[in-house]
Amino acid sequence: MLFRRIQTLCDLVVLAVIVTPSLQSQDQWTWPEKPKNLQVLNKDRPGSVLSPIMRGFTRSLGVRCSHCHVGEEGKSLSTFDFASDANPNKDRAREMLRMLGSVNNHLKKIEPSGDKRVNMWCHTCHRGRPRPMTLAEDLEEKYRARGIDAVLEHYADLKLRYENRGAYDFGERTLNDLGFDLLGKGDAAAAIKIFKLNTDEFPKSANAWDSLAEAHMKAGDTMLATQFYEKVLEMDPKSENAKEMLKKIKEGGKK
Repeated sequence: MLFRRIQTLCDLVVLAVIVTPSLQSQDQWTWPEKPKNLQVLNKDRPGSVLSPIMRGFTRSLGVRCSHCHVGEEGKSLSTFDFASDANPNKDRAREMLRMLGSVNNHLKKIEPSGDKRVNMWCHTCHRGRPRPMTLAEDLEEKYRARGIDAVLEHYADLKLRYENRGAYDFGERTLNDLGFDLLGKGDAAAAIKIFKLNTDEFPKSANAWDSLAEAHMKAGDTMLATQFYEKVLEMDPKSENAKEMLKKIKEGGKK
C-alpha cells in the first residue's frame, strides 16, 4: 500500500518523454506486460503503468534509461537488460524509493501548516539533477576533484543549464560563502577567482567587492586591496569595514 500511492500519484503527473528516440525507431520495443525483477514497485502492475513512473524518474533526475539500467546510451532499447541489477544506480534508486515512502509516511504525523499536506517527490530534491546537492556543494566537489579552473567552467555550465529552473541558488551569497571557505582552506588564489566571478555576476554589490578586497589583502596584495576597498566606498560611503581596512593599509605603508 505504501508504494501504490506513490505509483498512483506518478500516473497522474503529465511527464515529458525523456527517451528521445521513438518506439518505432527502437526496433519496435514495447513495455513488457509482466515486468521482471521489481523489488519495490508493485509487481502486479503491467508495463504500461510502469512507463509513466520510469519517465517520471528520468525527468526528475534529468537522466536517461542507461543511468540505472544496463544498456548503452544511443542504442536500441531492445538491447537493454532492464531486469539486471548490475548497474549500482538501480539499487540506489530502490533505496531512494523506500526513503521517499518513509518520509511521506512520517509527514502524516505532522500537522500541515497549509490547507494541503506536503508530499515528497523525487523532483522535490533532485529538480532535474542526478545528485541533489546545493550549488556550493557541487562546486566544492568539483574543486576537490579538479581545481579552481574546473570550478569556473562548471559554474558557467550549471548556470546555462539550470539558472531558470530553481535547481540551484545562483544568488550572490553562494559564491561569497564559497570564496570564504576557500580562504579558510588557505587557497587565497582560488578564493580571489571566486570573488572576482561574484563581482562579475553582481557588479553593483559593495559586499562582493569588499570580499574581493579582503582576499587580495590575505594574499598580501595591498595595492589591489586598496583599489577594491576604495571601490566599496564609492558604492557605499558608510562602509566602516572598508574605511578601517584602508586605514590599516595606509598605516602599514608608513612603517
